Amino acid sequence: MSGLSNIIERFIKSMIEIAEDSTIEIQRNELAEKFDCAPSQINYVLTTRFTPYKGYYIESRRGGGGYIKIIKVGIDTNEDINNIISDTIGESITRNKAYHIIDGLVEEEFISEREGKIIKSVMEDRALSIETVDNRNKLRANILKNILLILI
Repeated sequence: MSGLSNIIERFIKSMIEIAEDSTIEIQRNELAEKFDCAPSQINYVLTTRFTPYKGYYIESRRGGGGYIKIIKVGIDTNEDINNIISDTIGESITRNKAYHIIDGLVEEEFISEREGKIIKSVMEDRALSIETVDNRNKLRANILKNILLILI
């Protein structure tokens, strides 16, 4: 199933790339028909591969003429970084969510792959040897916010 998910993800990303404003509107059922899969497979791809942590915003409208609007949020300004810091990271963040943010910064070429690897190494649970998960996630959020503030 992951092979199909990868294909659907690449298809949606290619649509976003050619869109003028990095925004597309799709219908879940039409996409499911195109890939000969259940609409739930499309939902899975959208909820796991197109998250705010990866630089995407999704709007959904249900009903007969319902659609899904996917917006690729570029990291072009200090305001975008400030939004990531305040809205996405918050007071606490898991390792996986931190990795998604870092991967998005690399993908947008805001940081290099090498810098991404260095930042990821700091986000590792082993590097944050605090006993409780809550405290570790709070520390991880503080470190990631400070790194992003330096990058601005």
